[in-house]
Amino acid sequence: MKIFKLYLLLFSAVFFISCEAEFDNAIEDNEVYDTGEADFSNFVSVGNSLTAGFADNALYREGQMNSFPNILAKQFALVGGGEFNQPLMADNLGGLLLNGNPIPGFDTRLVLSTLSGQPLPDNISGTPQTDIANVQQGPFNNMGVPGAKSFHLGLSGYGDISNVGTIANPYFVRFASSPSATVIEDAVAQNPSFFSLWIGNNDILGFASSGGVGVDQTGNLDPATYGSTDITDPNVFAQIYTGYVNALSANASGGVLYNIPDVTSIPFFTTVPRNAVPLDAQTADVLNQQFATYNQQILPGLVQFSLISAEEATQRQINFQAGQNFVTLTDESLTDISQFLLAPPFNLDPQTAGLLAQLRQATNEDLIPLTASGNIGNVLDEQGTLITGVTVPLGDESVLTVDEQMMINNARNAYNATIQSATQANGLAFVDVNALLQEAEVGIPYDGGTLSSTFVTGGAFSLDGVHLTPRGYALVANKSIEAINQTYGSTLPTVNIGDFRTIATSDNTDL
Repeated sequence: MKIFKLYLLLFSAVFFISCEAEFDNAIEDNEVYDTGEADFSNFVSVGNSLTAGFADNALYREGQMNSFPNILAKQFALVGGGEFNQPLMADNLGGLLLNGNPIPGFDTRLVLSTLSGQPLPDNISGTPQTDIANVQQGPFNNMGVPGAKSFHLGLSGYGDISNVGTIANPYFVRFASSPSATVIEDAVAQNPSFFSLWIGNNDILGFASSGGVGVDQTGNLDPATYGSTDITDPNVFAQIYTGYVNALSANASGGVLYNIPDVTSIPFFTTVPRNAVPLDAQTADVLNQQFATYNQQILPGLVQFSLISAEEATQRQINFQAGQNFVTLTDESLTDISQFLLAPPFNLDPQTAGLLAQLRQATNEDLIPLTASGNIGNVLDEQGTLITGVTVPLGDESVLTVDEQMMINNARNAYNATIQSATQANGLAFVDVNALLQEAEVGIPYDGGTLSSTFVTGGAFSLDGVHLTPRGYALVANKSIEAINQTYGSTLPTVNIGDFRTIATSDNTDL
C-alpha cells in the first residue's frame, strides 16, 4: 500500500487545484432545437455498469443521476423526450443488502479521504440501505446492469433472487419485471422510440482486471460453461449482440451504439509503474548476489539440458541496480522449472524452487493492475528477505502480460467489428469510445480545463480506475449527442461538462 500511497501523494498537490469551480449551463432556449428524423419520446438505454452510472466501485444515487443516459434524456426532453425512469439506489453510499444482511463483494463507494494524513481512496462509512429484496416497480428506461456481460442480457433467471450466488445479478434482482425476465426482454417490452446499447466491456474486462487468470473461451460457443473472468467467444458475442440490436430497432426511430475501448487506456492499468521498486546501490548489490547462482549457474544449466531455450534463459535473468527497478513476477507462459530444481544437480528446497518456477522481471510491455499496488514491497518474514515484487514474485493475478493483452485485444477487435457492422446495417449512430479514451490519455480540452485519464487528477475516471466520473459520463453524453445529430439531423445541444464534478472527497462520513 505504501507505493500506492506515494503516487497519491504526488497527485495530491495538484488535485485540489483540479477541482474546478462549477460553470453555468449553456443551454438557453428549447425552441431552437430539432429532433430531425429521430423520436426521443421513449428513450431506453441498455448496457452494463457504464450505462447504470456506476462509479467509485459502487452504484449510488448521485452516480445514477449523472449516468450518461440520464444526461442524454435531459437533452432529449428539450425536443419532446419523455420521462426517464431509473432504478435508483436508496442512498449515496452504495453497497447492497439481502434481507438486511450485507452482500459480500458489494461494498460502499470509494471517496478520497484525508483522515490518515494523506489523500487515499477509502470506503465511505455507513450502512447501505439498498436491500435487493425490495424489488422496484418499473418499467425503467435505464436498463444498465453493473457486471453484465453480453450474454447476461438475455439470460433468464438473471433477476431471480433465489439465484443470488449463482447466476443472478443482485442489481437486476432489484428491478427485473419478474424472476424469469431477461434484461433485453424488459427493455424491448417498453417499445422504445430510441435506444442506446453499450455492452461487451465485461466480456474482456473481468479477464483483464484479474490479471488474466481466466480462460480465453474463443472457440467455445456455450457461455453457460464460462467462468466469471473468462473472455467471451467473439462468435457468441456477434450472434447475441446482433440479436439485441435487431430487437431494439424493431419499432424504434433510431439508436446509438458504443464500441469497446482498449483496457490499456484506463488508469486501472496505467497508474502503477512496472519499475515500482526503488533501491540504493548497496541493496541492489545484495539482491544481485542472491540471484547470482540462479542467473549464472541454474539458467545456463537448464539450457544445457535443453529444458529451456537460450532465449527464455535471457528473459528470466534477474538484475537490480540503484534507482527504480522492474518488479519480479510469475509468468505462466514460462516453463515451470520447479521440478527440475528439486532434482540433481540443483537440489533446491521446495520453497526456493517454487519461487523460481516461472520467475522473471517485468518489462515495459507488462501492465500492473491498480489493485496490485498494495502487494508490492510487502515484507513477508522477520528477516526481511522475502519481499513481494522483489525476492517473492507477484502472482499471476497481479500482472497482465503481453500474451494476455493480445488475447484481450483479439477479442475486443472482433467485438468492435460486430458493433461497427450492426451500426452500418441498421443506420444507427455510433460513438467511438476507444478513440475517445485514446484522446483522454493526452487530454481533452473544454471550457474551463482539460479532462484526461490520469488517475485522480485527470478528472475523467473515478477512484476505481475503471469507471467514469460524472464529468467523464458527461463527455460520453456529448459524444453521443454529436453522433446522434450527425446521423439523424437533429440539433440537440451538448452539455457543459464543467457543470459535472470529478472525484469526491470526504473525511469518511456519511453523505
